[in-house]
Amino acid sequence: MNKFLKRVLAGALSLAMTAGLVLAPASTTEAKEDLAGKLVVIHTNDMHGRYEKTEESLGISSVTALKNYYKKQGANVLLLDAGDFSQGTNLVNYYDGLDSVYFLNAAGYDAVSLGNHEFDFGFDELKAMADAAQFPILDANILSKETNEPYFGDNTVFTFGNMTVGVFGLDTPEAKTKASPKNVKDVNILDDEALYACAQAQVDELTAKNCDYIICVGHLGVDEESEGRRSVDVAANVNGIDLFVDGHSHTRIDGGVDVNGTKIVSTGSYLEKIGVVVYDGKTTNAKLVDDLYAIGGCPEMDLFVKSFKDIVDAAYAGTFATTTNLLNGEREPGVRTMETNLGNFSTDAYKYTAETYVAENELNMVIDGAIQNGGGIRESILPGEISMDTLYKVFPFGNTISIVTLKGSELLEALEASCSACPGALGGFPQVSGIQFTIDTSVPYAQGDLYPESTYYAPAAPGSRVTIETVGGKAFDPNATYNIAVNNFMADGGDTYYVFTKASQIIDTGVVDAEGLISYVNSLNGIIGDEYANAKGNITIK
Repeated sequence: MNKFLKRVLAGALSLAMTAGLVLAPASTTEAKEDLAGKLVVIHTNDMHGRYEKTEESLGISSVTALKNYYKKQGANVLLLDAGDFSQGTNLVNYYDGLDSVYFLNAAGYDAVSLGNHEFDFGFDELKAMADAAQFPILDANILSKETNEPYFGDNTVFTFGNMTVGVFGLDTPEAKTKASPKNVKDVNILDDEALYACAQAQVDELTAKNCDYIICVGHLGVDEESEGRRSVDVAANVNGIDLFVDGHSHTRIDGGVDVNGTKIVSTGSYLEKIGVVVYDGKTTNAKLVDDLYAIGGCPEMDLFVKSFKDIVDAAYAGTFATTTNLLNGEREPGVRTMETNLGNFSTDAYKYTAETYVAENELNMVIDGAIQNGGGIRESILPGEISMDTLYKVFPFGNTISIVTLKGSELLEALEASCSACPGALGGFPQVSGIQFTIDTSVPYAQGDLYPESTYYAPAAPGSRVTIETVGGKAFDPNATYNIAVNNFMADGGDTYYVFTKASQIIDTGVVDAEGLISYVNSLNGIIGDEYANAKGNITIK
């Protein structure tokens, strides 16, 4: 089904279901707290499409019930999300993220920030999500290149009787390369000192409006690799933020942390927890909730989610393959820190797909190797039958496989940059096929110039940490020309791979990565066997 038809179907489902959707508190809910007139902020982040209630996820039904619970106690309730709500499961990916907005609408979200993954489906798809939203999207630091004004929104004020609450939003500047660069080409995302100045201007504007509380909902995170643009950095450099609802790094901050008078809160990810902050005057009680047995759920919301999921389940019915071994797709330690057998399998599939394309189109080239960014692999695969549903969960982005033609020196630069954080985790960490190289972690990464429109730095001395032994079975030559299969996100300069945009030739095969994996596993008679029992030893880390 093409994107247009999926969008129409999602819209039709939303209209049909929400017409009769009455989200009432569960009948078993008892009034247990004296919250009349107090501000309660319910917050989520990095839900990544986990809207269905499962053993692993509380689901959007529980969020809905929790908001209704606090409203019944007489509280002034705000429901906020700090981004990455629309990417990560087939439930939302199938509809290019649009149904996630319908779920947020039905749950009664009051405001959200975008995350970097909201850009994944394309800018037109993001605008469709924004058009469907019945809540403000707040990102003061995402500016239109045409007008230099916030592309979506910057702040809004909520009034509860005599109480006013100002909310503004920020998105990570890392969206410039953690989303496909072509998907953010119409916007500027303020970074560094401009990010701090932007946030302070928002606080000053809301202070001038006599807001009793000022909240930032931001997709910034606290990871070391994000230093200078983290929530803790903004809080340290901006005065007057009472609460920072954070996301991006999937960090669980139970009880919050205080920085320069700002309480920073974050739930972790995947709706494993829901955040609640209760204000009694300026005194806060911040907690993470995961036991909702006393609150009940929302059956109407469960049915609403199911109406979308039934269609997705039918679309992804069937078996992809059988694996005799666990295929490691964990983040850390895993595909973002070291070579894994799942990384080997996926890059072998890239190489196979590129070779098939070259043969079918009678091109005069040899595919020397393949690279996939570790962040493009989202889960491990357990031994046994692999469903189509699992395949698209593990490889959810719908990237196409491309061929980049580049010099050996450019390949070395790409590997040096993508291994800059090793032994720490980085989404750009290279899983490879047909390439053997060594990373010397005792040598610090020599940082050169900032790549254009990026938050990553080029290596000042390619080859200082990374040594390539062979490419395509032959000794590495920095002056040779190599044809490397990658995904189009990398070919467009995503993550640390800006140098790929300088390739002498880029061919997009048009084959979606998951489809390439299907073709490759068919060539293996449907079995991912013991040749993938362990990592192949393409990468040496010392």
